[in-house]
Amino acid sequence: MPTQDSDKLFTGSIPEIYERYLVPLIFEDYAQDLASRVREKPVSRVLEIAAGTGVVTRAVLDALDAKVSIVATDLNQAMLDHGASVRSDKNVLWQEADALALPFEDESFDVVLCQFGVMFFSDRIKAYSETLRVLKPDGRYIFNVWDQIEDNEFADTVTAALRKVFPDDPPLFLPRTPHGYSNIDEIASELSEGGFTSTPSFETVTVRSKAQSPSIPAIAYCQGTPLRNEIENIDSSLLEHATKIATVALSKRFGTGVIDGKIQGHVVTVEA
Repeated sequence: MPTQDSDKLFTGSIPEIYERYLVPLIFEDYAQDLASRVREKPVSRVLEIAAGTGVVTRAVLDALDAKVSIVATDLNQAMLDHGASVRSDKNVLWQEADALALPFEDESFDVVLCQFGVMFFSDRIKAYSETLRVLKPDGRYIFNVWDQIEDNEFADTVTAALRKVFPDDPPLFLPRTPHGYSNIDEIASELSEGGFTSTPSFETVTVRSKAQSPSIPAIAYCQGTPLRNEIENIDSSLLEHATKIATVALSKRFGTGVIDGKIQGHVVTVEA
């Protein structure tokens, strides 16, 4: 399978591991941050793109009135199914949808949210254009992207460790995709190409990611993201070995007990 295709696949046991390990490790703090930004202005209808297993969906549900309608979408039905199984409120519709061809009418949402998803879009300019189309006049597009991998210590450590396991063909999903879209000038330019005429605001948000042991981030990244697909495409018998090597590397850098590391992302807000 081509690398660009496997980078987007969250199937098999990935959704469960993603929700159990990766969500509390790196996503929950940023989900609360996005939800607080949505709450800054009155809204009646919210669209979430690349909702995954629903960490942002749940944060927005808790932050807003129950009368607010939320549509949580993702390209991977397995992720949505897991999200709906965790929490299913009456004002949330879980719907499979492609960000490049949103199945919604023009000017139908007050806010569009996307947490760490735009990096996965095969055509970001088209996706931005679609987002603009479904936003009401003066509506807001709020999304975040990870900063460069060097500013995200657990991901950086795991990537370096896997280079030793696969020296001839290292799996580079993390720097290539999740951490491959951190240049704010590039983001601003592509938003403009997608049709946004207002100037986007950027805020860098730094958090400390905590885990009860080094094995948790190792499992989270190696088995709960499409990095798993890349490892298994190289040699399916080495997944557990790769996870152990990542655990050892994390232990050497951060210690063997409770560990914490820097994570950093940019939050982007732009008005329609």
